[in-house]
Amino acid sequence: NKYTTDDQPEIDILDIDNDSVRASQIEKIENVKLKRDQKKCKAALEKLHNAASSDSKNLLELAIDAARSRATVGEISSALEQSWGRFKASTSTNIGVFGSIYKKESRFLDITNQVESFLSENGRRPRILVCKLGQDGHDRGAKVISSAFADFGFDVDIAPMFQAPKEVVKQAIENDVHVIGISTQAAGHKTLIPDLMKCLNDLNVTNMIVVCGGNIPQKDHAHLHKAGVAAIFGPQNSIHDVASRVLKLIHRV
Repeated sequence: NKYTTDDQPEIDILDIDNDSVRASQIEKIENVKLKRDQKKCKAALEKLHNAASSDSKNLLELAIDAARSRATVGEISSALEQSWGRFKASTSTNIGVFGSIYKKESRFLDITNQVESFLSENGRRPRILVCKLGQDGHDRGAKVISSAFADFGFDVDIAPMFQAPKEVVKQAIENDVHVIGISTQAAGHKTLIPDLMKCLNDLNVTNMIVVCGGNIPQKDHAHLHKAGVAAIFGPQNSIHDVASRVLKLIHRV
């Protein structure tokens, strides 16, 4: 943000116990499955699947019939997915947009010079995987960060949307990145980020740092740092400062 203030009043935020909500939802779904007529539900889902494959009947009507048979939304979606497959959105960086604005400024040049020095010393550029976790679909911030870091000279990978922590860790290891950068805008940080850190620890990954940014209440920072997050950024941090801090963290590793 161009206009910032040192006065940061504390905002009262409703704190939801994600684990408790998830456990409650799972219990409700399990109860629905226990009490329904399994044969009737299976038959309704098969009809939906067959119709999706042949494009011969009203899918909305068949989906409603499946719901009346107490099929879950996930099961209905899966029946359709088996016929159609799952859409995979392509992700890419818009190289040159950020750099065209700041390329003559000293702070931009300072970071690009640091990146080039890193390349000379290590034989490769600093590499970051920018990702979203869970059902958080607010990806604009992640795209801005990805494009800016690419203009600084980083090698940037962007994970597909709606990834589980273990899927992100798998991609990070395969791509041999220095940094996993998590963009979080939907309050899933207290559950999903610790899960990701556990995946890294279980695989004994020690040469990779994790940073995150987005809408993260100050009161949650200690929880994330305790889980192993190296740095947390918010709207008050300029992208130049974020890149500079990330470079320093990579050097420490």
